[in-house]
Amino acid sequence: MTYSIDGRTIAAEPRPGQCLRTFLRESGALGVKKGCDAGDCGACTVWLDGRPVHSCLMPAFRAKGRQVTTVQGLATGNELHPVQQAFLEAQAFQCGFCAAGMIMTVAALDDAQRADLPRALKGNLCRCTGYRSIADAVHGVPAIEQDVAGAACGASLPNPFSSGIVTGHARYTMDVDAADPALHGLLHLKVLRSPHAHARILRIDKAKALAIPGVVAVFTHEDVPKKLFSTATHEDHLVDPDDTLILDEVARFVGQRIAAVVADTEGAAEAGCRALEVEYEILPAVFDPVEAMAEGAPLLHPGNDGIGGAARGNVFLAIKGEVGSVAEGFAAAAVVHEQTYSTSRVQHAHLETHGSIAWRDGDGRIHVRTSTQAPFIAHKKLCYLFGIFPHDLHVFTERVGGGFGGKQEMLTEDLCVFATLKLGRPVKWEFTRPEEFLGATTRHQMTTRVKIGATADGTLTALEVHVVSNTGAYGGHGGETLAAALGSPLAAYRCPAKKAEGHAVYTNVIPGGGFRGYGASQTSFAIECALDDLAAKLGIGPFAIRRANMIRPDDVIQSVWAEPSDVAFGSYGLDQCLDLVEAELASGKGEARPEGDWAEGSGVALAVLEAGPPTEHRSGGEMRLLADGTYHLAVGSTEMGNGSVTAHRQIAAAVLGTRADAIAIINADTDLAPYDTGTFASTGTVVAGQAVELTARALAAEILGYAARRTNTAPEDWRLTADAVESATARIPLADLCRLAAAEGHRLEAKRKAYLSPRTIGFNVQGVRLAVHRVTGEIRILHSVHAADIGRLINPLQCRGQIEGAVAMGLGWALTEHMVHDAQGNVVNAALRNYHIPAFADTPRTTVLFADTHDTIGPLGAKAQGECAINAVAPAVANALAHATGVRFAHLPFTPDRIFDRLGGPESRPL
Repeated sequence: MTYSIDGRTIAAEPRPGQCLRTFLRESGALGVKKGCDAGDCGACTVWLDGRPVHSCLMPAFRAKGRQVTTVQGLATGNELHPVQQAFLEAQAFQCGFCAAGMIMTVAALDDAQRADLPRALKGNLCRCTGYRSIADAVHGVPAIEQDVAGAACGASLPNPFSSGIVTGHARYTMDVDAADPALHGLLHLKVLRSPHAHARILRIDKAKALAIPGVVAVFTHEDVPKKLFSTATHEDHLVDPDDTLILDEVARFVGQRIAAVVADTEGAAEAGCRALEVEYEILPAVFDPVEAMAEGAPLLHPGNDGIGGAARGNVFLAIKGEVGSVAEGFAAAAVVHEQTYSTSRVQHAHLETHGSIAWRDGDGRIHVRTSTQAPFIAHKKLCYLFGIFPHDLHVFTERVGGGFGGKQEMLTEDLCVFATLKLGRPVKWEFTRPEEFLGATTRHQMTTRVKIGATADGTLTALEVHVVSNTGAYGGHGGETLAAALGSPLAAYRCPAKKAEGHAVYTNVIPGGGFRGYGASQTSFAIECALDDLAAKLGIGPFAIRRANMIRPDDVIQSVWAEPSDVAFGSYGLDQCLDLVEAELASGKGEARPEGDWAEGSGVALAVLEAGPPTEHRSGGEMRLLADGTYHLAVGSTEMGNGSVTAHRQIAAAVLGTRADAIAIINADTDLAPYDTGTFASTGTVVAGQAVELTARALAAEILGYAARRTNTAPEDWRLTADAVESATARIPLADLCRLAAAEGHRLEAKRKAYLSPRTIGFNVQGVRLAVHRVTGEIRILHSVHAADIGRLINPLQCRGQIEGAVAMGLGWALTEHMVHDAQGNVVNAALRNYHIPAFADTPRTTVLFADTHDTIGPLGAKAQGECAINAVAPAVANALAHATGVRFAHLPFTPDRIFDRLGGPESRPL
């Protein structure tokens, strides 16, 4: 058969049943992405004779004799297609994984379709941006600014890999050249997953699987090292329980991996999994964490002593703390409010699924190309599991297609490395979309009982919370998210008496993990709702009660622990954020209430969050002056759409007085970059960014010092410019200075490290005006506004994009997203079309405002931006819904079926 792909003719025969997506990728069109293989996300969109199609749904043979155009064939020579150029100028992407498909769809739209983007883009999903920048690209609204020497910090500069993203040439984890000699003989790994929530494996018969043509090996719990570990990646591994085996003889949730099949093709590996015969002993299962805490409940990990021996049974961690006396505080209160609130279990839904490729190169070392937020911690864990010397293992990423905490986990690297060690051949494992729902991690479902008291004027006298966190079958992140849940949400308010008690509980459902907001989201929802409920009882407005009780810059930052803390006010803008949101909501902007039986209401919520986790987090930077007068920067943090690569270049450029374009950067590579704990908890700016600033300052001092020694002058006589060092009487081009130093054997380079201490605090306030239909329960967001205090804006465009993406994700959590389990523990909505992350039509345009502050702790006055913004969104929606209906809906999400039966009843009093 003959195919025309991006203007080139190829002769090839598709495999029986092969879809066009895989056929195109095998032909070298790696810009065609896999997000779902179900026609749900649009990442694989290409043109067939000029018409956009989802290539994952198109049989490859149907493209015979037709013109196939991918994003890689859209440009004309070196000239970008107008839509590619528009996406670049609007920076209409963050991780960029959706960009190729989005561009192909947009480039085919006519004027009428461009005028109705909610309908036109219904087949393309983006998890990162919040869609505002995509709409700007469609309408030709540019956003990037000029890269001016000495003015990089504070400018909306583009991602340095923008051209590769919009042309499809940027390489994500699975975008490898099949002809690469290192990958010769590539094998594919698939796993058989447990169909039972709790079962012991009695026997696995491999014979039929091994008899399938192409199957090379089958591995079970009998073959792998018997070393307990945690899939969670933290600097201090002791904060997570070592409760996991690579392959276990006991399955503790539906979807747990039981056996690995390695074969020449994915199809053979999948057939091998289906051919395995497994005999199970079904064990009693428990899905509700409260039931799991009861005496006599089925035990998931018999002999569990909890973290530090603090818990037993299915409770692996219990936390208790009190400052002041809540008993006295409630006795002094004029009004006391008490209610239970709960949040749902949700999936990260990053469009790039988990995946790794491992191989042994000619140097005898193991190399792992993987989609991770923490390559250096993965490196540590792999060395431990397989007894590998650190210098014999190389772990790296290129571009990572979204993470949001879901890739702060080691889920694919271990089996790939194990299979490569055993078989001596490269091994690849890429999750399917259903596997993300069945075998990855989720946000922890938490139920929080809040009791809060205040005097008649609204001054808080006592605050008490009880949290039960459903950590699922394994405890990675369970302890740290519980600690976070009992931390900053309680520290946000001044109160003389606070008490908290929390339990992280094992159950037979998919494990919880790290997720944007990291535990603080769940209790922020509960406390912010409770505060509004208390204010209503007191007859005080929601802004007034927050202003009366919110933490102030002269306060001690305290939750429920009396021990000293390293959290400090590097800047304070919470008051500005409240003022900005209140004024914006009162402006009358946004959409009008629809005609008909709709109730309207407004709501607000705030959130504070420490920049980084309480456990150690560290990062290093390395820089050197290059022969052409530009700079090389190496930093270990991962780029996954968080914008760290752009921000780090801007920080370095600002210090060195040059353009960001003069900084070449490499990141997230254990061979080529210094150690970095990982990119999570908003540490990309405050830790890795600080390492970059320190390194750049050290390099500047080294360059100026060398110039002074060469000229017998003082270093302070010189200053750095974009391409030279200058004094009052002389100018030496940097390229010449580098040449002179090289001739003397002197290297103009620097290396510095940064640690996460002290930790500054970021502030966020979300405001929402919405309408709810009194008959159907449908909710429409009419006005969304978000104000953030994130210190100095390193890149305003990126900062706004991060917040817009966080708000969109928060709206999804509030309104639509919810992993549903049946009575046997099966996830019943394990597909994007049934799970429903926000699409373009679901996402309002959020007005993003910033407080005017300059942080004294963060690099160049900046502080964290990506994590905290989500925490205020769901409670703001909840409070607006309560304002509209007079009913407190205390359990997420607010789907129409959940609120329908309570609308119009005796408790409802629409305003």
